[in-house]
Amino acid sequence: MPAKKASPYKEAFLKRVEITVGKNLEDCTKFDLYTALAYAVRDVIVRQWVQTQKAQAESSAKKVYYISLEFLMGRTLGNTLINSELFEKADEALKELGIELEDLLDEEADAGLGNGGLGRLAACFLDSMATLDLPAFGSGIRYDYGIFKQSVNNGYQVEEPDNWLRNGNPWEICRPERKKAIHFYGKSTTFRDHDGKLWHSWIDTDEVIAMPFDTPIPGYDTETVNTLRLWSAKSVFGFNLEEFNKGDYVNANLQLSLNENISKVLYPNDNNYEGKELRLKQQYFLAAATIMDIIEDLKEDGVELTKMHEKVAIQLNDTHPAIAIPELMRILMDEEGVEWEAAWETSSKVFAYTNHTLLAEALEKWPVHLIEKLLPRHMEIIYEINYHHLRQVANLYPGDNNKLGALSIIQEGSEKMVRMAYLAIVGSHSVNGVAALHTELLKHGLVKDFYEYSPEKFNNKTNGITPRRWLKKCNPGLSSLITEKIGKEWTNDLDQLTKLEKFSSQVKFRNSFHEIKQLNKQRLIDYITAQFDVKINPDSIFDIQIKRLHEYKRQLMNVFHCIALYQDLKENPNADFTPRTVIFAGKAAPGYWMAKQVIKLINSVSTVVNNDPEINDKLKVLFLPNYSVSMAEVLIPACDLSEQISTAGKEASGTGNMKFALNGAMTVGTLDGANVEIKDCVGDENIYIFGLTVEEVQNLKRSGYNPHNYLYHGSRLRKVFDLIESGFFCPEDQDLFKPIIEAITCHGDQYMVAADFDSYYEIQQQISKDFRVLPEWTKKCIANVANMGMFSSDRTIKQYADEIWNVKPLKK
Repeated sequence: MPAKKASPYKEAFLKRVEITVGKNLEDCTKFDLYTALAYAVRDVIVRQWVQTQKAQAESSAKKVYYISLEFLMGRTLGNTLINSELFEKADEALKELGIELEDLLDEEADAGLGNGGLGRLAACFLDSMATLDLPAFGSGIRYDYGIFKQSVNNGYQVEEPDNWLRNGNPWEICRPERKKAIHFYGKSTTFRDHDGKLWHSWIDTDEVIAMPFDTPIPGYDTETVNTLRLWSAKSVFGFNLEEFNKGDYVNANLQLSLNENISKVLYPNDNNYEGKELRLKQQYFLAAATIMDIIEDLKEDGVELTKMHEKVAIQLNDTHPAIAIPELMRILMDEEGVEWEAAWETSSKVFAYTNHTLLAEALEKWPVHLIEKLLPRHMEIIYEINYHHLRQVANLYPGDNNKLGALSIIQEGSEKMVRMAYLAIVGSHSVNGVAALHTELLKHGLVKDFYEYSPEKFNNKTNGITPRRWLKKCNPGLSSLITEKIGKEWTNDLDQLTKLEKFSSQVKFRNSFHEIKQLNKQRLIDYITAQFDVKINPDSIFDIQIKRLHEYKRQLMNVFHCIALYQDLKENPNADFTPRTVIFAGKAAPGYWMAKQVIKLINSVSTVVNNDPEINDKLKVLFLPNYSVSMAEVLIPACDLSEQISTAGKEASGTGNMKFALNGAMTVGTLDGANVEIKDCVGDENIYIFGLTVEEVQNLKRSGYNPHNYLYHGSRLRKVFDLIESGFFCPEDQDLFKPIIEAITCHGDQYMVAADFDSYYEIQQQISKDFRVLPEWTKKCIANVANMGMFSSDRTIKQYADEIWNVKPLKK
């Protein structure tokens, strides 16, 4: 009988164990085995990557460059195995060697190069661009330390460096031949050439090297592998040996450290001048490196730069990279000799801008004097852009100085500021919001003057999520059940999920769906109990809110509800109570004091509730530290109830709401962001909507909102406040949470917690009743999964490609 032929995947893995790790298999640690597997998988996709780059270089196809200060990629190995359809083959090959693939996946560090939704959206978009065979290129910063590692000490958030590169990164390849020299400071001068033409020159600058590191981004069920290029700051000076030999060890490294700080940390705290300067440096560093990179490619291809818009589309992911607009103008005019009008016509056809916020305070502004110091030539160009722009505004609105002030890129005042969102709008041919409601509020609220001035620029592109990571990878049980019933095409055509609706009436399918949910809940329980000494009831409602901590996201209202439930149980311990496990996860910005106090309150409530023997397993409150993409992949499939409870009119879109619904969780939420479109898709009966609408919020504020109208004696929220103020949750410091209460009672309750609390409490009571009727609850959950096709990032990217970028698929 002939011997069984060895698996080529096993052979490839063993080869990498030998030549990359340099050990015998039996001597390898789990991390060694992960490293060998990562390189073996990379070997497979690199071949396709090279072919994709070759095909794109040889083609005359237009290409999109997606510039984002954040790319929250998470772990790469599992996603790459799924997109390359190698997961089962790798699993089988490793099992032959007595190795469990799941054990190796956990060895990879999360690439936490983002703060939340913005960065995760960028990662989903890269996945979809490759899956759709679009010639596309991501550009970001290779931060040495990503979003901080969060721990909890005595209930308080503690930030620690997230050294995600400490063990190396097998997925990246350094491209030193593509490095760029980035300039700062100096001065702007002019001179005339022998023909009398006036030129501008930026001289006496400091220089930093932008070193590119490329990561392959494979699409699903295609041979297309696109590129994410992350730039790392390197000093041109290096190590000062002379100073070192003198014993001056600090100054020997000083210049190197100052220059390389640019890519050291994601979002340095900008509560001080030095932090602001460093953050602006980061933005220009990324923008300049990307623009230079693009122009280098265009020149190699012989493209006339005044026609670059025919070959290149640049998408600005929020305002962070908006400085790319004056940078492209500088290169076209100062280095290529293009006249202003032609340069502006080209530039404004290249750029498109995505807005991600409805918070006026979140729209970036930089002091004019800071830009003048750091980027003097760019400030001149911004003034020139503003001059031409306001000349056109004046022609449309003669004599209307208020309109000129409202539309000016420069904000006048005691300190002149550059409004970066306005620069992005003026310098782009397309401005899009990220949910239908968000876009309408942009057009008629936040930037209504710009919409009235140039309505043709504005459009909506509702966000989406990749179903490869957010269903197929993170929820293999549900993924397999879906494939068994409707085939595998749903993975890159999410509209196929509507075929599931006919199965929701079948008892066998509902039971299978519920069993998978229970298995996912047990997996989460195992994850939690490995870290915390807590007993969790698997039959309780898993009520989950995972978001960065911000007052408008109203984690505070959720914890107030936890206290109200606790009071209900204490008042009536024998009540017929639906058990509930409330889970919070998310990070507060290091300088955001109030958000960090909310974390402390959650943990203080958790300590009391979870240790009260009278409560037993009826109610648990948990805060899971160090939220990450990998944690989300455990939390989301286990969720019964998804908390999407922002103040109406504050959330641009949200994508967590989509991930939860796709995995069969019910949503409790306000009519805010993409919740509105989710409701339209799943039906009113399959979502729990509460609270004020945007219009009601606006009307209430206009008429003089008074939170005390909702805090009368005996009201539920008043009882909650009384318990907090009594020091019950922090007896050693009874006034600790006083500022939280006063934000509502004394400072206007900006985010309308008091106004919405009773509505929130009542809808939660209804949810508790509905959860007990398992067949109907499961039907609702299935309806959510079946109607989430619209929220695939593939759909979003198709719209960007067709309606903004004019970029077509390119297959090898």
